[in-house]
Amino acid sequence: MEKQRYERPVIKKLETNMPNKYGLRTEYRPMTHIDGVEVTQLIQDHGSPLFVISEQTIRRVYREAKKAFATRYPKVQFAWSYKTNYLDAVCHVFHQEGSWAEVVSGFEYDKAIRNGVDGSKIIFNGPDKTEMDLEKAIKNESLIHMDHLDELYSVIELATKLNKKPKVAIRVNMDTGIYPMWDRFGFNYENGQAWDALNKIMRSEKLELIGLHCHIGTFMLSASAYSAAAYKLADLALGVKKKYNHDIKYIDMGGGFASKNTLKGSYLPGSDVNPTFDDFAEAITSALINSNFEPDNLPLLILETGRALIDEAGYLLGTVISNKRSSLGKRTTIVDIGVNILFTSFWYDHKVTPAQPFTQYTEDTTIYGPLCMNIDVIRDSISLPLMNKGDHFVIHHVGAYNMTQWMQFITLRPKVVMIDANSNVHVIRKGETIDRITEFEAIPKHLEGFEL
Repeated sequence: MEKQRYERPVIKKLETNMPNKYGLRTEYRPMTHIDGVEVTQLIQDHGSPLFVISEQTIRRVYREAKKAFATRYPKVQFAWSYKTNYLDAVCHVFHQEGSWAEVVSGFEYDKAIRNGVDGSKIIFNGPDKTEMDLEKAIKNESLIHMDHLDELYSVIELATKLNKKPKVAIRVNMDTGIYPMWDRFGFNYENGQAWDALNKIMRSEKLELIGLHCHIGTFMLSASAYSAAAYKLADLALGVKKKYNHDIKYIDMGGGFASKNTLKGSYLPGSDVNPTFDDFAEAITSALINSNFEPDNLPLLILETGRALIDEAGYLLGTVISNKRSSLGKRTTIVDIGVNILFTSFWYDHKVTPAQPFTQYTEDTTIYGPLCMNIDVIRDSISLPLMNKGDHFVIHHVGAYNMTQWMQFITLRPKVVMIDANSNVHVIRKGETIDRITEFEAIPKHLEGFEL
């Protein structure tokens, strides 16, 4: 006979008056499988903690986003944001779906080239493009988005040196009613910086101005801000047409769309209240269509969506190390996942689900990671069923940024696997080893020997 699971006795106060803001009760269900693969088997085969990427979720969400825009606007092109998750397998899924590459460094540019992306389908953003990076992008006919005048002058010099006419756009920052306004990158719309850059490009006759670009913020909770941005970019494009009789071929609205995660301090779950792809698409495409572009000469609409496309496809599996009580008596659970690999726990209240059956009892819990630092908190307060040492759990919506911003700190970074549409598991990044960490180190000769 199988030994029954032990659950310690719990005294829970019954409220007979009006329910609190969280409602009468919360329904819990274990997440025992991901895309048909058992969670406990994944941990047995690949260790804990473990990142899991769902290929079919990536494709489903991408197609939902593409449909939202393509049904409202005739010319739409997505460009995968490499900084969001630049694991090669993830990038290849997006490229198979037809997405270009959007990069913000020489490293990411080289990664896109190594992944087989044609240079003309790479959008090169960011303020730090070296002369070597720019020369490479010019030779590959990539789309260079100017961030500042120093970069503009460098590209003009390189155009002369290489005897080529680089394809360029400018990044524009603007007031869209969102505070704080992002004005660190690009040229300002309101004070004339954008027009100054456009005039310099057109009068140089060394560059081919083909686009306008903006990226107004991150995890945007207002779709209307994109409407304001699209109107202002359209105004610039029409101004260039009027002044120089030159057509702007594309308008790039950047990224920043919110995923289904819940921001810390939010009253309701993000999955219920955050704008959808349809909301963003309606705001952007209506602004462009209602501008004074000729109906048969609309610019291509480019979207550099990252977080909203990949967050939902990522899971992080972990194991309970122990349970304790704080000095105030609150239940605390220590797990093997720290903020070094779950960077977004500083921003989000990630959903956490046990991976095995449990009883109906729940308790307000703080989830701590394994790191020897007080800020290693995965969830400050979450109502969870009782989990014992060795139990497994799943953290949801971790696909964006955690695998690019993670750190090797105290613990080694874990393995990443991808589950394909046929429930086959593929290792797409090996787990870190001490040899991998120390191979770049060197010990001076006089420090090699010691006695203790």
